[in-house]
Amino acid sequence: MRRAVARMVPLLLGALWGTAPAQTAPADQGIQTVTVTYTRDPVDKSYRKMIRGMERFQREHALAPQATLRFRLLPRSPTVDMHGITLRVIGDHIAVPVPVAPDNSFTLPRNEQALQEDAAVVANRKTTSMTWRAQVMTPGLPPGTRRLGDLRLECLVGMEAGLVSNSSPLFGWISNALTSPEQVCNSPDGNFLFFNERPVFAVTLRAGERTEILPFRFLYAGGDQTRDMLPFCDCQVLLDRTYYAPIWDRSWPDDTLVSFETMEDAP
Repeated sequence: MRRAVARMVPLLLGALWGTAPAQTAPADQGIQTVTVTYTRDPVDKSYRKMIRGMERFQREHALAPQATLRFRLLPRSPTVDMHGITLRVIGDHIAVPVPVAPDNSFTLPRNEQALQEDAAVVANRKTTSMTWRAQVMTPGLPPGTRRLGDLRLECLVGMEAGLVSNSSPLFGWISNALTSPEQVCNSPDGNFLFFNERPVFAVTLRAGERTEILPFRFLYAGGDQTRDMLPFCDCQVLLDRTYYAPIWDRSWPDDTLVSFETMEDAP
C-alpha cells in the first residue's frame, strides 16, 4: 500500500535561472549605500510585507506562546542548489545582508530605511526556483510532530508576509475569492499548504482522547494535480511532503498534536 501511494505522488522538473545585479559601495556597520541596477522580479518578497508578517506573529503569539518565528527557503525545482544561498534586503540606496542558516532558515532585521524605500528581499537564486514559508516552532514537541496552533500562526504570518509563490492565478492553490490572512486561514477553502520534512504517508491529529487520521484529500496538495498544473504550484518538487491541516476547525484546540507517518518509516 505504501509503495502504491508513493507511486501516485508526481515530482516534476522545471524552473529557470537569472537575476539582475546591484552595484554596491562600502559603508559602515554592514549596511551599504548602493546604486541599484536591479529590477524587481515579481516573485521577490516585499520587505514591508515580511515585516508585517513579523508584527502579525507578535500580535497572534497566543496561538503559539512558546514558539519562535523564522522564515525558510524551500526548493521548487529539482535542479536548484540549496547550498550556500545568500539573501539581501535591497532598496533604492541600501543593501542589508541577511544571514542564512544551514537549513536555509533566517530572521529579518528591522531597518527603517529599507522600509521607507519599499525594499525587496532577494536571494542569489532565481526566485521562482524556490518557495518561502514562515516557520513557527514550539520547542520540546515529540519527534515527528507539529502543534496545530503553530500551524495556524504559520498560515497567518505567511499570508500577511506574502510568501506563497504560486505563479499563475489560473492554477492558484489559494482560492481567488479569499484575499486576507483571516479568510485563507479560517476557511476550509483556503488551501494553505504546509510542508513536512520528509515524504508523508499519513497524518494524524491527537487532542486528549480524540484521534483522527486526515483523509487522502488533505495530502499531496489534494491529490488532483496534473503535470500541466504542477509547475504553477510552489509544491512543485515537494508534492510528496505537502499536507493541509484543519487550521480553520476550532473544535481542534491549539495544543492538538499533528503527527506524521512518512514514506521512509517501516511498514
